[in-house]
Amino acid sequence: MSANNINRVVLTGNLTRDPELRTTPSGASVCSMRLASNTRHKSGGQWVDKPNYFNVTVWGAQGENCARFLSKGRPVAVDGRLEWREWQQDDSKREAVEIVADSVQFLTTPERDGDSSSHGNGNGAIEPTPVGAGDPDDIPF
Repeated sequence: MSANNINRVVLTGNLTRDPELRTTPSGASVCSMRLASNTRHKSGGQWVDKPNYFNVTVWGAQGENCARFLSKGRPVAVDGRLEWREWQQDDSKREAVEIVADSVQFLTTPERDGDSSSHGNGNGAIEPTPVGAGDPDDIPF
């Protein structure tokens, strides 16, 4: 009996550039995004964040929505799989590993003028809602 392989990626991070939407010759929509996600490690007794960068591909209507509603700096959660591909360019073999997203969750909404429900700090960063703020019956997670 062969073992089942699992190829699953769950990642959160911020977009490093605006999403780019293309259409294949067959008419399918495909959106390319680049995501930065930090890894923390101790160096010289201090915690240091090291950014890791990932190429993400989103197909179909979900890709169209990513291109329409997301922009550089926005935090997202991606659930998908790794895909390895190779090609020839200028007589050299090139290869890349990318994340093909099955789903993309937008983690914040853009601030709107006069929207008091937003917890942004005015420079595009989102601050967490303080525990205990709002309805006392709400669970804070």
